[in-house]
Amino acid sequence: MDSVANPSTTVRLRSHRPRIARPPATRFDQRLSEILAHATEVFCAKGYEGASMRDLSRASGMSLAGLYYYFESKERLLYLIQKHSFTTIVQNLRARLKEVSDPEERIRIFILNHLEYFLANQAAMKVLSHEADVLKNGYGAEVAAIKREYYRIATGLLDELKGEQGLAVSTRIGVLSLFGMMNWIYTWHNPRVDADAQQIAREMGDIFLCGVIACNKSRKRATTSSSPALRASSE
Repeated sequence: MDSVANPSTTVRLRSHRPRIARPPATRFDQRLSEILAHATEVFCAKGYEGASMRDLSRASGMSLAGLYYYFESKERLLYLIQKHSFTTIVQNLRARLKEVSDPEERIRIFILNHLEYFLANQAAMKVLSHEADVLKNGYGAEVAAIKREYYRIATGLLDELKGEQGLAVSTRIGVLSLFGMMNWIYTWHNPRVDADAQQIAREMGDIFLCGVIACNKSRKRATTSSSPALRASSE
């Protein structure tokens, strides 16, 4: 545990971030990225229900007719924002995990990858959190599938740690507690007074990892002290 939590963790985690060769963006891709960025800001400021296609048109600089030509509804824009965000997070995470085998460090990389993305995209984080249940039918199902994949990666990482250290904590409770700790960062993080993603990830990793390990030890002590058979044998 100490070898993962020491100050050199920051250097090691950075070294595990691979350089992914990306194809050159087309003019359409660049324009799409700009429109999604503007749409994210509008949804963040006004909420999905409060935003109109006219608001999105003004923000993006595209005519209303042009916007409707490429995006038949604001639901389509919200879908693309959510799909792009979650796909990017999952792809980056998988690439970073390839070079790391230690279960504790893999969980730390998971935390760092999550926080780096959301601190760099706080408007998107707010939209993802507040508008999580808006998408319906095919859009909602596709985004939900990506989110389930992300959740499965997290449970797999914790199960690896449990297997290595013989932990008996609940994987579901542990993972959902970790997401709860990470996802609310957009409500309180102030870059003028709070640390950057590297330091926050290190400290959240300490809190989470030390917590699940300490919880397991505490549970074992409680089980031992409350066992009638063990108490009788010690008398």
